[in-house]
Amino acid sequence: MLKFYHAPKSRSGRVHWLLHELDVPFETCRMDIPRQDGSGARDPRNPHPEGKVPALEHDGQLVTESAAIMLYLTDLFPDRGLGIAPGEAGRGGYLTWLFWYGAVMEPVYIAEVLEVADHPVAQATFRGRAEVAARLIAALGSGPWLTGDRFTAADILVCSPYLYFPDATPDHPAVRDWLERCKERPAHLKAQEAD
Repeated sequence: MLKFYHAPKSRSGRVHWLLHELDVPFETCRMDIPRQDGSGARDPRNPHPEGKVPALEHDGQLVTESAAIMLYLTDLFPDRGLGIAPGEAGRGGYLTWLFWYGAVMEPVYIAEVLEVADHPVAQATFRGRAEVAARLIAALGSGPWLTGDRFTAADILVCSPYLYFPDATPDHPAVRDWLERCKERPAHLKAQEAD
């Protein structure tokens, strides 16, 4: 059984959505977590080493961090078609999107919030919002989803910050249309209802 550690209105929402897309049985353990506004606290039941969410337990294994959990789940359930399996065409692009999110995209937005986005190291390492937008626009020019004609967990992960911070969404029709397609998926709506 999959045991999912989750706090509504947090980064774990994207894994919650993926679990509904996969349509597999899972147990949800709702966690209290420290919030940026100072509310909340670390839940002693949370197995995440830093007390964060998401976390997933399966067959005695603990998986943390959104991209790792998404890769784990899509590899565990390849028949659901929400990942691109090893040896399958497009696997490299799929993995790139999953890891680009945490290595580039999220740091770009965090650097903005911290008001260090213009620092030479931030620019050289992560680039900026314009480069994030350009990458999304280029990808969505060749298909309705990031990997082309197929919706994957990468779409869930990469669209997730725009669901909470719509003003950060790149102002381009391809990106706006993609975000609307993502938001309208029945599994996304089901995860929202469950929260």
